[in-house]
Amino acid sequence: MQRYTRRDFLKGMAALSGGLALTPTLSAGRTAQRTLGANDTIRMAVVGFRGKGAQHIEILRDTPNVQVAALCDVDQAILDREAQTFREDNEPVDTYTDVRNVLDDDTIDAVVIATPNHWHALITVWACQAGKDVYVEKPVSHDIWEGQQMVAVARKYNRIVQSGTQLRSDGGLRRAFEYIREGNIGEIQLARTIHYSRRESIGKVTGPQAVPASVDYNLWTGPAHMQPLMRLQLHYDWHWDWTTGNGELGNNGVHRLDLCRWVMDEDALPRHVLSVGGRFGYDDDGETPNTHIIYYDYARNPVICEIRGLPTKKDSPVMDAYRDIRIGVVIHCEEGYFAGSGGGGIIYDNDGNRVESFEGDAGAGHHDNWIQAIRSRNRQELHAEIYDGHISSALCHLGNISHRSGSVASPDAIAERLDGDPAMTDAYDRFRAHLEANEVDLNATQATLGTWLNVNTSSEVQFSQPEENTNVLANALLKRDYREPFVLPEQV
Repeated sequence: MQRYTRRDFLKGMAALSGGLALTPTLSAGRTAQRTLGANDTIRMAVVGFRGKGAQHIEILRDTPNVQVAALCDVDQAILDREAQTFREDNEPVDTYTDVRNVLDDDTIDAVVIATPNHWHALITVWACQAGKDVYVEKPVSHDIWEGQQMVAVARKYNRIVQSGTQLRSDGGLRRAFEYIREGNIGEIQLARTIHYSRRESIGKVTGPQAVPASVDYNLWTGPAHMQPLMRLQLHYDWHWDWTTGNGELGNNGVHRLDLCRWVMDEDALPRHVLSVGGRFGYDDDGETPNTHIIYYDYARNPVICEIRGLPTKKDSPVMDAYRDIRIGVVIHCEEGYFAGSGGGGIIYDNDGNRVESFEGDAGAGHHDNWIQAIRSRNRQELHAEIYDGHISSALCHLGNISHRSGSVASPDAIAERLDGDPAMTDAYDRFRAHLEANEVDLNATQATLGTWLNVNTSSEVQFSQPEENTNVLANALLKRDYREPFVLPEQV
């Protein structure tokens, strides 16, 4: 098994040559960047702001020598709402519904992307080709191939591309992870991510639903296949549709998986991946798992990701916790463990006694870090450079690929498959008890036992020696098909 490292990727970059095709409305080859001094104003465009994007606008408007010069959203109602706040403060701002028009504006220096996941990669590639720097929300890509193209285009055009995994800028976590890596509680044995957060049913429809009149549905769909709206809400619930989202694993799991890679100092993908999960507790139009365990087999020590969207028991308002953590990471070491997330955390010994505490700020300076790197033109200063965003997002995609290419199995068959790995067996036993408390009968509503993925990443991600009849589907999920004219230009 060859590991896919940063060095391997950069070797691949050296082979790139020739021009890259742009969507016809963009000016090909426009890569000039005006030189920005320490006090020069950086003109920003924010694309997509029904949710997280609105926070980006607020942060950037309060940042010295930064101007939010353009807003772009395919929902005219949301666009008008945000533009109104600028008008009230007598701040000029241009508004667009089509991101291609934003990228045609040579006065825009950088772009913040907070659209649904299926747009992240395409806008990033177009923006880099148009000479813009980029901040792209997590997961940075909708599939693994897209992430590879994003790293490649950032390198080719020397763009400063920050991933929205802002916990990399949390000072408390930086100090805690340095403490762990110095060996103060022995070697890391297992890294565990926990995301126990309530998700209600999104409902079930009997036919196509009306798209909100304020939304340009063609632009909203973009590179995805055009299809009728088959859920009650267009917005946010796209997370649970494979066409546009990546489930809770891609939505929030990516933050915690990124922390595990960071503390473990892993810059590659694991050797193997296995998923166990399903959508339990209700029958709705969501496609992605709401209860999920993913095993990442790194050579030095494994990572186990646990996701739960149901409460401690049926109709309870309370969520489960693991080592007092509902959302965060638990890093198990020889002589103790770390438990925490955004805002820092605590080191305990093996008897549960506190050893050290680390207070953080949940990555409040993540935008400042990006802006500093824009001015210096040094991507090494970034706390979450696009390569790291790509690898952490790829972990999510691998977990979902294992799930989507797997098949339902009885509880005992899954237990037998996991036998021999105490940590995964423990996670699965707790998974079963959790579902039983929510009155889910796994014999009647079976979980999906994912494909055991043998990840071969010597040149590009593919699956070697796969289980019978799973390789075709698993490999097909590495890259989506694109809808004209919203086609992502291939870089590598």
